Amino acid sequence: MDTSHTTTPEPIVTLSEAAIKEIKRLINVQGIETGGLRLGVKGGGCSGLSYTINFDETIGQYDQVFEFDGVKVIIDAKSAIYLQGTQLDYHKDLMGGNFKFVNPNANKTCGCGESFST
Repeated sequence: MDTSHTTTPEPIVTLSEAAIKEIKRLINVQGIETGGLRLGVKGGGCSGLSYTINFDETIGQYDQVFEFDGVKVIIDAKSAIYLQGTQLDYHKDLMGGNFKFVNPNANKTCGCGESFST
């Protein structure tokens, strides 16, 4: 793991309080001690691009790292272009819970909310 990175002061994304609370819960349940939450974008999905979200222990040379109330968020340089200004939120209802990306750059989104186009 490359530890020479620095935390970028102005975040590309923001996290809602509900998202931070759920991420902390997941980190605790899974026993994650290093790395952080990786947010990204990849080709595919109904609208052309889809969001990715997972925990990652590796922080690469070109990754940007932001910290929100002790939660590290890792974003690669390519994804940063598409995620600029995005908020990660978390909603819980009777059917369970899910993370939701609120992206001001998305011109078109699909019904599932997991893919978009710019």
